[in-house]
Amino acid sequence: MSLKDQIRVMVVDDMSTSRGLITQALDEFGIRDVTAVADGTSALAAFQKYPVHLVISDYNMPNMDGLHLLHALRSNEHTRNVGFILITGRADRAVIDSGKQLGMNNFLKKPFTPQELKTCIEAVVGRL
Repeated sequence: MSLKDQIRVMVVDDMSTSRGLITQALDEFGIRDVTAVADGTSALAAFQKYPVHLVISDYNMPNMDGLHLLHALRSNEHTRNVGFILITGRADRAVIDSGKQLGMNNFLKKPFTPQELKTCIEAVVGRL
């Protein structure tokens, strides 16, 4: 069984269009086990019921942004090793440096192509 058949991914983005585009790209890559939620709080709740291998999260979301979600995941012994990709329209140095300090595995600047997303994911989990 290949990696793409085994990996479980959670997409976290407050914009339904963005969630849909990422989910569609994952499907095109052959990744079918995908959960999509609208914010960091929902992600943490969903993670308790359905743990995943990789979180792909938007940075700018209400209530809990992507960096706060990353911090929460890294602070919990059950979730600290999950792969984490931050997607941001503001890839400024402060955001990226904060993400790296918190243990972010990779990041992607909006807008991006499906191939850029795949390359970003493969840098974290290996060849799909």
